[in-house]
Amino acid sequence: MRLSFDVYLARVYGLSWLVALAVTLPTAVVAVTLADAVPVSVAGVVGDVVPFARFALPMPPTTLVMLVVGLAVGGITKTATVRLGGGYLRWLANARRNDIERTLPGAARYLHVLSSGGDDHRTMLRKVADTEPYGETAVSVRKVLNTASLTGSLHEGLRRIARDTPSRELLAPFLLKFSEHAQQGEAELANYLRMESRMLAHRQDRARQRAAGLLELLSEVFMVLLVLPTLLVIVLTVLAIISPALSEPITTPLGTLTVRALVVYTSALFVLGLGIGASVVVGGLRPPGQTVEYDRPAGALATLASTPHNPASAAVVALLPALVVAAVLHTIGYPPADVALLGYAAYALPVGVVGVRRARLDDAKDREIKDFVHAVSGHVNLGRPFPQAVELVARDVDFGPLDPDVADLALNLGFTSPETGIDENVRTAALERFVETVGTPLAEQTVGLVTGALDSGSDAGTVFDTLQTEIGRLYHEKRELRANLLAYVAVGWTTALLVVGIAVAVGLHVFDGFEQLASVRGPSGYVIEGSTIDMARERYRLYIVTQSTMLASGWFAGTASRGRYEALLHSGALVVVCHVVFAGVGMI
Repeated sequence: MRLSFDVYLARVYGLSWLVALAVTLPTAVVAVTLADAVPVSVAGVVGDVVPFARFALPMPPTTLVMLVVGLAVGGITKTATVRLGGGYLRWLANARRNDIERTLPGAARYLHVLSSGGDDHRTMLRKVADTEPYGETAVSVRKVLNTASLTGSLHEGLRRIARDTPSRELLAPFLLKFSEHAQQGEAELANYLRMESRMLAHRQDRARQRAAGLLELLSEVFMVLLVLPTLLVIVLTVLAIISPALSEPITTPLGTLTVRALVVYTSALFVLGLGIGASVVVGGLRPPGQTVEYDRPAGALATLASTPHNPASAAVVALLPALVVAAVLHTIGYPPADVALLGYAAYALPVGVVGVRRARLDDAKDREIKDFVHAVSGHVNLGRPFPQAVELVARDVDFGPLDPDVADLALNLGFTSPETGIDENVRTAALERFVETVGTPLAEQTVGLVTGALDSGSDAGTVFDTLQTEIGRLYHEKRELRANLLAYVAVGWTTALLVVGIAVAVGLHVFDGFEQLASVRGPSGYVIEGSTIDMARERYRLYIVTQSTMLASGWFAGTASRGRYEALLHSGALVVVCHVVFAGVGMI
């Protein structure tokens, strides 16, 4: 946290007292208001249940009862606030621990490569601390270095952070063993880092398999919970004909509604909440290193120019056309729900298309960057300097969408002076620019390893051999993850289309049957009283619940595929499909 623990603790307890007072005072006001009505009503209820209680049991003073209730409510809210403060700390610790478990294997492999160079231990750790993709591991290493600066001992810094880190099972033993082997010599440290990086990689693979199993279970539960609300609405519509009490109005804070309407709109909200929750869980199960975050450039003109290939820019630019579409639909006379749904689709579809185009371009770059690293590694192993190897590869090999970035890297590396040899600053700047222009997590996780390792004096052949292994493993993980998650895209679409089919079949056949029965007159009157059910209204309510299912399924499928921008594409497409089907069969 950015503040000390004692300050945080004082603020939490101060907030708990404020919340307790804020809850207790309104409770006291309500108590005074109900002082006359409550004793009479309570006595009447007790008298009905136990007839002799009104004579045998004395009634306590109303003021005393309400004082006890107010204090109890205030005490409960105060305790809940303190518990929430502690829960927030636990949530922070869990988030940090999970991020460390995700990033420590890569940091260990980076340290192993650096150990083959001539850097001392502090410089090795400093390079890890300055590498942004290592997340909370880099933050912990920075704390090690800061503590070492204060105490004058790197080993004391390692020991203290190992004591304080929330990652007791992973980072704490790693730091302690790093300190122990560093004191034994460089060879011992290099051997330890090699073995530890392999063990952490195996542990990461097992965690990925567990996440895949959890995602499979989540998709099964998701399918069941998505279908149930639609079936519930259909069943309630059928029961309303048999039980007219379901059509009786009830008063709610939102106005007068029937039980059926309340269930329908509650089901729609439940489905939307389910879709959001499932998307959040799927996004959490996806390794953060497999998720690309796009930044919108500063300035309106730059944002507009980058719209065709930057989904973050498209998300801003598409707002105005979507609002125009919604306004046109409202002017034409579309119902408010359709205006909101089709306006959302008008926004989601172009943003999602840009996101998918950019994701496919990034996939193509990742595929080519793997071949680029292999080609450069072959020249480096033949003894050629790194700039010359890049120049030969850029001239002789076609890397498709990566060609402009490779040519730019070769040009920037060529600024090195032939008389002075390789300029480390020029090389570092060129590689950093290359990673920035490629803009994929794979480039950031791999090419960045070259920068620090070559600057530390590590053997270029060893560096590129390690880099080939690392980039091959990461690319394989990305392809495997993509293949596994496509199954959940199919789950989302299958569930959505299944719900559309059920809703349309019921609306066309079952509801039409009810309309025909409402026109049939028997010996004692009509078989079904036509005034008890409005089929057009019921079809539209069924349409609302179905559209909620489309949104939830699209969010789940898109998040499982590539993230939030593809979630917009899938949900927008399903909304349009549902609207076209319902309008085509005449249900809306």
